[in-house]
Amino acid sequence: MSVIKLSSPASRLGSDEAAASPPARGFWEIPVLFEDNHLLALDKPAGLLSSPDRYDPHRPNLMKLLHTAIAAGKPWARERNLTYLMNAHRPDCETSGVLLLAKDKPTLVALANLFGSEKPLTKYAALAQGTPTEDKFEIDAKLAPHPLKIGVMRVDAKNGKKSRTRFAVLEKFSGYTLLQCEPLTGRTHQVRAHLRHAGLPIVGDILYGGKKLWLSRLKRDYRLKPGHEERPLVSRVALHAEALTLPHPVTGQTVTVTAPWPKDLKVALKYLRQFAK
Repeated sequence: MSVIKLSSPASRLGSDEAAASPPARGFWEIPVLFEDNHLLALDKPAGLLSSPDRYDPHRPNLMKLLHTAIAAGKPWARERNLTYLMNAHRPDCETSGVLLLAKDKPTLVALANLFGSEKPLTKYAALAQGTPTEDKFEIDAKLAPHPLKIGVMRVDAKNGKKSRTRFAVLEKFSGYTLLQCEPLTGRTHQVRAHLRHAGLPIVGDILYGGKKLWLSRLKRDYRLKPGHEERPLVSRVALHAEALTLPHPVTGQTVTVTAPWPKDLKVALKYLRQFAK
C-alpha cells in the first residue's frame, strides 16, 4: 500500500489534529486505498478535517494540504501528473476511513450525482453505548443545525432536511454495541446525530453524549502502575468509514474501496470481547 506524506507545521496542530499526527513528526502519512486514472481513494485519519472549517479556516485540512503539495510539485504529485484533485464527499473531521477524490472535473460531477442520490454507498462501523432493541433498524428523522450550539445537528421534524440511516448489529457487549451504519442521505453528522436520537451515542463522541472508553471500567482487577496515568482506549469518535461501493463514473464497473480499522478501535474491540461479553 502506497502512502502520501503531507507536511504541516507541528506548532499549528490543535488537540484533535495532534491525535491524528504526532506533533514531533510534523506531517501526516495518508495511505492510498485505491487509484486509477480518474479516482484516488485515501484512508483519512481521525482528527484531520477533509475540507476547510467554515468557523475556523486556519485549521489544517486534507484538501488544502493536498493542493499545497500539488502546487509545490511534491514527488507523489509529480509521479501522478496531478494538476486537479477534489473530494467527492466530506467525512467528519472526527471520522476515519475512506475518502474518495476525483482527478478531473467531469469525474467530480459524476461522483457528485452519485453521492446526491439516495443509495447506500458508504458503510460505517460505529462502536455505540447501549444496546438496541432490534438487530436491524432504520432511523428516518429530519436533521437541522442546532439553533444554539454551533456545529451540532439535531432532529428537527419541522425545519430539518430528510435524513435516513440503516443500522445492523455486528456484535454485542455488556453496555456497548458494534454497529454497521449505512446513511442513505448525506447530512452533516448524520450517523452521530441519529444514534444520539436513538439513545445510542457513539463512544468518544462528546458532542453527542458519548463517553471515552476506559479499560479500568471494563476490567475488574485493573491496576495502574505507580507513576503512570491511564489513557482511554478510545478518546475520539469511534466511527470509521470502512467501505465505499459505487459504479465507476467512467467505466460503469462496480468499485469497492475498503479501509482497515484503526489501531485504537481494534484494541477497544479486543478488550470488549475479553471483559465485556
